Amino acid sequence: MTAAPTRARSAGADSAGPDLAPPAANLPAGASRRSSLDLVLRARELGIVLALAVLVAVTTISNPRFLSGQSIRDILLGTAILAVLAVGQAVVVITRNIDLSVGSVLGLSAFTVGTLLRDHPGLPVLPALLIGAAVGGVCGAVNGVLVRYGNVPALVVTLGTLYVVRGITYFWAGGQQINADELPAGFLDFGNATLLGVPYLVLIALLVLGVTGVVLRNYRVGRELYAMGSSPQAARLAGISVGRRTIGAFGVSGALAGLAGVLFAARFGTIDAAAGTGYELNVVAAVVVGGVAVFGGSGSVWGAALGALLLTTIGSSLAVLEINQFWQQAIVGGLILLAIGADRLVAVRMAASLKKRGSHVS
Repeated sequence: MTAAPTRARSAGADSAGPDLAPPAANLPAGASRRSSLDLVLRARELGIVLALAVLVAVTTISNPRFLSGQSIRDILLGTAILAVLAVGQAVVVITRNIDLSVGSVLGLSAFTVGTLLRDHPGLPVLPALLIGAAVGGVCGAVNGVLVRYGNVPALVVTLGTLYVVRGITYFWAGGQQINADELPAGFLDFGNATLLGVPYLVLIALLVLGVTGVVLRNYRVGRELYAMGSSPQAARLAGISVGRRTIGAFGVSGALAGLAGVLFAARFGTIDAAAGTGYELNVVAAVVVGGVAVFGGSGSVWGAALGALLLTTIGSSLAVLEINQFWQQAIVGGLILLAIGADRLVAVRMAASLKKRGSHVS
């Protein structure tokens, strides 16, 4: 019974890995596996950077104004909201789950905070951010409880809550819309203000990214989340509270979706019940393209943020190049398929390599 806990701990410490783990006694193979996975993840992230460079170069050659200050600012602001969502989604996907309700949670949070600010114009920005995160956190916790105690796949649960939360928002809104002139000037200024030339929204996204990345990599809770994604059964045998961690992961995803809703409201000013519609595909795409395996146990929030930047840049480039926006959806879908195919190819090759090493040792 000692092999399974060792396997779970190894999977968590690796911060990445498919469902196969080397035997505890085979230390050279384990070290090689960690090195191989690190190389794969770095290669994926480097590939995103290279794709960004090529995309920016091609678009700039076609239209030099693409690199204007305003264009770069718009891309960064769009990336900030998507990256916050992608970080939360990455935490869930690492545990071998998925959260499709993030767009609806964003809309509910944005409308909740917008209504509060309209009725209480003196409400400071910080409490508004916390209220939005709290609304999202409650929604995320509900998802986690349903997944954990209902024993229902996360895909089914969050697809259902996607429509439930959206329906609640539509019922509450009753067809009304919150306009920018109804919101406090200080809140709208926050959506456009900068610190040393960097927008506040981008700074918040970087803070979320940095804190989550450090926790996942350097703290026990992060290693346990990776271990759950690598092998839930081994994680349970190792004494990890899989149920509690699952609820926590969904809570984080929901809270960050709620925070993104406040950022959405601050940036655009106009809020209705449809806010955040369709964000689910882009968020999942950013996470998967960024190297977070849909099968769990592998990837990083840094890659997810790079994926968000790539997708936002693609959208801006297509507009500048006057290409039909339909192709953006086709490109996003194609990137998802390529990323999933690459993950499976790496997993199969790594499994074959470990099997070969095991036969040599025996």
